[in-house]
Amino acid sequence: MVTLTTNEVKVSAESTFQRQYSEPTNGQYVFSYRIQIENNSARPIRLLARRWEVISATGERRLVEGEGVVGQQPTILPGQSHEYTSWVQFETRIGFMQGNYIMSREDRRGREVLFEVTVPKFAHVAPEALN
Repeated sequence: MVTLTTNEVKVSAESTFQRQYSEPTNGQYVFSYRIQIENNSARPIRLLARRWEVISATGERRLVEGEGVVGQQPTILPGQSHEYTSWVQFETRIGFMQGNYIMSREDRRGREVLFEVTVPKFAHVAPEALN
């Protein structure tokens, strides 16, 4: 598991190869990944949007952007966390993801402030790539 804290928000990422959905002979490698977002600040935060960079072992890059995560824009209270699972497909046995979340929280005057939280770069590795 890879972890990074930005703006008092800790993001941890972990990948799992999904053999049952993969077809290596056809260059299809499917991975699930679990993300945990922990609010270490004194105020509630809300995840508004995400921006992922998906990078294959050949260096091909694609950008994935959208509102929230897996159809949700969760509010995370101080000291609490939100966890979700999603998936990604590569044409190579190894790939990487990195990105950021756009979040909001109220400042001391009750105004909404947007801020960015970095998602650490993490690897997706099919077991046969390790031999």
